[in-house]
Amino acid sequence: MTVASRRSAPRDDRHRRRRALWIVVALVGLLVVLVADAAASSGATTAPSCLPQQLDVSAELSGTPLLVSPMPGSAAAMPRTQISFLGAPRSELSSIVVRGSKTGVHAGRLEPYSQGDGASFVAASPYAVGEHVTVTGTWTASGGAATPFSFGFVIGAPDLTRPKPQRAKPAGPPGSVLHFNSAPRLRPARVSVVVDTPAAAAGGDIFLSTYPGPGQTGPMIVAPDGQLVYFKPLPTDIFATSVSVQSYDAKPVLTWWQGTLTREGVGLGEGEIYSDTYQRLAQIDAGNGLQEDLHELQLTPQGTALITAWKPLYCDLTAVGGHADDAIYDTVMQEIDIRSGLVMYEWDALDHVPLADSYTAVSGASLASPWDWFHLNSINVDSDGSLLISARDTSAVYDLDAATGQINWRLGGHGSSFSIGPGAAMAFQHDARQLGPDTYSVFNNNDGGHADGLVLSINPTTASASLVAAIAPSKPISTVSEGSLQRLADGDWWLGWGANPTMTEFSPSGTLLYEAHTPPSSASYRTLRFAWNAQPRTSPALAIARHGASGTLRLYASWNGATDVASWRVLAGAAPDALAVASKAPSSGFETALAAPANAAYVAVEALAANGRVLAHSRTLASATAN
Repeated sequence: MTVASRRSAPRDDRHRRRRALWIVVALVGLLVVLVADAAASSGATTAPSCLPQQLDVSAELSGTPLLVSPMPGSAAAMPRTQISFLGAPRSELSSIVVRGSKTGVHAGRLEPYSQGDGASFVAASPYAVGEHVTVTGTWTASGGAATPFSFGFVIGAPDLTRPKPQRAKPAGPPGSVLHFNSAPRLRPARVSVVVDTPAAAAGGDIFLSTYPGPGQTGPMIVAPDGQLVYFKPLPTDIFATSVSVQSYDAKPVLTWWQGTLTREGVGLGEGEIYSDTYQRLAQIDAGNGLQEDLHELQLTPQGTALITAWKPLYCDLTAVGGHADDAIYDTVMQEIDIRSGLVMYEWDALDHVPLADSYTAVSGASLASPWDWFHLNSINVDSDGSLLISARDTSAVYDLDAATGQINWRLGGHGSSFSIGPGAAMAFQHDARQLGPDTYSVFNNNDGGHADGLVLSINPTTASASLVAAIAPSKPISTVSEGSLQRLADGDWWLGWGANPTMTEFSPSGTLLYEAHTPPSSASYRTLRFAWNAQPRTSPALAIARHGASGTLRLYASWNGATDVASWRVLAGAAPDALAVASKAPSSGFETALAAPANAAYVAVEALAANGRVLAHSRTLASATAN
């Protein structure tokens, strides 16, 4: 079974607990930094080791179906970590005792997952930095004998030095930002289409979010012709990534990550799930004292979310050429029970991959800038239930056993399980996905060189990897970071070029079918394409203005997020309750300009579907309010 297929606290309570958590952990982190500074000035080596007793051990407790986290032997648990038991109902767990070597026995609650396949022990008080935590308990199968279990882990030292955030740059050259009469609060970046052929895929909109500028930041949907479909502006310096269409409760939903971006490329925020009426259904938060990172948000059919998070730890890195008082980012994957907010499982890169596998230099690491040695940037649930993850800074893709968390194989980087054939090498890649049995795709950043999309085939028998296809334009594109590769339903390839403000579509044979750009200095972590049908609960927006010496009355209508508006009908009259149809015009994009009788005292518009059905009615405005 997959992690996702094995299996509530009120949100206000969770937020109060989170605020209390950060206060406690911040004090602990401050104490750690003060001790580190004092030790550094005296020449002492006081940093703890953040490495486990043994690499890549199983997270499954012997003799039980339980997959636990923190992983047995880990030295990187957070002071407010949950102890997660995944794989058996809460009713089969008993006699749980959690004892810290410094803090003693911990009181707490064993809270069940909404899927009924496990529970998390949530301690009433934090664990102490550096202490060894021992967990004992009993698993009793239905109608079976009781099986005792025990495991332990060490609490790491969080480095809570505040990272430096990126800042938005909303200003841009003329024409780079859209403006609308009927929606003046929306000022997204313009998408300019430069190549659009009849062979390009039909029926799919483009999902993206540009940053740091120009224009406002936020999740955005545009039609293939570049016309805006939907935009949700976010507060200044709050960014969005990974705008996507997924399924939640068996219904299509719009998802994205939003939060603060640091200059190191780390995200500190939460995931969002919105309905096809643009109503928020859920917010996804990382657990164990962490904040959700920007790189991945994958929903599962079981009502869980697979996310990434960055865990900054104070750590002795002398073994890999660093300093005794350095800091490191432990990139983690968490599976979150969306309804309860509990952490069902956490996989830590430090527990499974050697530090020596990194291609990034440790020399610049510090408390203010932890060593980003792994950089987990995608998660995929494969057809056999395993988990496929991509790590940029080891230039490798890993296949994980979902039952144990151990590495089945690694493709690329140091210690690859496969010999790499001609053209199949990747470097600092993103967005690894399974396409079919033993066939995978990645967006290959090529270490900042000429990027491309790669389709790779592995042969477990010969332990070899070969190139199936390379998707790239005839004029090379370079992108130092970010990027995505998506196979469309008709077999075409859709590429978002990340830090390079370009998006393209290629045929299976490599012919360029489509190309568009966002403004210079903008980026979109992923740019994806999906079929999307939505009708907002809001009413259409309407603005009116008079033009020319004759005082011609002009209306401007829009309906942010609506996908089925084929035409607009103008209603006009002498009184608000005496409106009649005055004219009708086809929709011309996000905002449509409409003529109205110059003598109309009151006006409104109706949004019509292709069959003439009225979808929605705007509010009625007095023409005296026209500009």
